[in-house]
Amino acid sequence: MVEIPETSPASLSSRGRFTLLAVACLTIMVGTVVAPGLAIISSALGVSAHASWLITLPALGVIIFAPLAGRLIDHIGPYSALQMGLVSYGLLGVAGAMLQSPVLVFADRVLLGGATAVVMVSGTSLISHWYRGQERLKMLAHQGMAIELGGVLFLLTAGILAGIGWYWPFAIYLLAWGMLWMLRAWVPSRAPSDEEAGLVADTTSGAGMGRVYLAALAAMMLFFTPIVLMPLELSSMGMREAEIGLFLAAIALVAVATAMMLPRIVGLIGENMTLPLAFASFTASLILFGMAEDIRVMSLGALFSGIGFGLSIPLVNHMTVERTPAARRGRNLAYLSMAIFSGQFLTSLLEFLPGQAALVFIVMSVLGGAFTLIYLLIWWQERLGKDIAVPTKSRKKA
Repeated sequence: MVEIPETSPASLSSRGRFTLLAVACLTIMVGTVVAPGLAIISSALGVSAHASWLITLPALGVIIFAPLAGRLIDHIGPYSALQMGLVSYGLLGVAGAMLQSPVLVFADRVLLGGATAVVMVSGTSLISHWYRGQERLKMLAHQGMAIELGGVLFLLTAGILAGIGWYWPFAIYLLAWGMLWMLRAWVPSRAPSDEEAGLVADTTSGAGMGRVYLAALAAMMLFFTPIVLMPLELSSMGMREAEIGLFLAAIALVAVATAMMLPRIVGLIGENMTLPLAFASFTASLILFGMAEDIRVMSLGALFSGIGFGLSIPLVNHMTVERTPAARRGRNLAYLSMAIFSGQFLTSLLEFLPGQAALVFIVMSVLGGAFTLIYLLIWWQERLGKDIAVPTKSRKKA
């Protein structure tokens, strides 16, 4: 059997690559489209009492429907599942502006989360089929960049559109139908399997996935805390929707730059040290947001928040793919999606905490510090294990 280097097993055109990265943007878009205009959108839809649910309920939909999405992908394949997800995403997204009852509005947001689960899992599954090894890590880092760059563009666009009319941001969801056309035009319907690529069958056991899922859940909780709290806080300070969108977009822009450097950082310090670095960045951002009395300190907090995202979410995607046997990859990616969006959904409970937003930021920073210590301990234990294993092997050879 001819050995294939750890690169793409077959050629995917630059347009096909762009399509898979564009599809990834839809995962961040599902909640952030309404974030800049949250105050006026929630008022128009009659859900002001639970405005943050418009951002977080799609995450509940992902949690509920992700296992079904995994089974659907196993049954019909990621390509067909992605087509179904894109059609549903556009339809359910734009429908949110046309519903009158709060019950129907919230139900639509949950179902939109279900469509997002299908899009997210099937899109990452296609990447795992088309790319291998170091190229896969680079592509998943680029996926993280695309998610956050999409966040920049969608937050800015949504802020401008919300200033024109509260319902206009919902039109952004129709981009999913344009991506469906791109998928059918530029991505082959059948990606090469491991056997066709000449690769040895995956023998990884999938061990240690619990800590990966926990990292994903915690990272999204810490990242979405300011996303949920800041729009209303900044609005009360007199900032307009477009300005709020610009501030939130700055966080996403930093995440893009950080994700670009992720493969090099992982190469220098390893996966297990990169995670505590990400949590330390989240912790610093939350402390700064909690202490902020002017825009300069808030901007520094945005810098650290973006760094935390860029170091965490692309990495847990890569760790899931690399540590999972090919036969279970769809299901484990679905579980990862559940973990990511569980963290996002849990931020909806922040509105029930007593006290001002500054106090919530400080409480969440303590949680971030705890996770920093947890993953530092995991890194230290694995390092100790390697140090002990090396002399043992040397003695056997002697």
